[in-house]
Amino acid sequence: METKANGSVDIKSPVENGQLPDPAQWAVADVVNYFKATGFEEQANAFQDQEIDGKSLLLMTRNDVLTGLSIKLGPALKIYEYHVKPLQTQHLKTNVS
Repeated sequence: METKANGSVDIKSPVENGQLPDPAQWAVADVVNYFKATGFEEQANAFQDQEIDGKSLLLMTRNDVLTGLSIKLGPALKIYEYHVKPLQTQHLKTNVS
């Protein structure tokens, strides 16, 4: 995992085991870049507007994503089910050893 000059991490470079760097280390810019890279370019701005960094992302509930970000329901459901939940699960698995 490489740290950039602005304090964010390079999420495009997977770590040795093929997983992303720990989201708890992500800056707001990393969260935004992650969602842009996964096809949610329009919705990524909501994470910027709400100042969601990696630690905040890991604390988000389904309701937070569906209502707190003020994004349309369809993309919000996909973001939570296919991205937020798996990132939370990955974080728990790698940090509860």
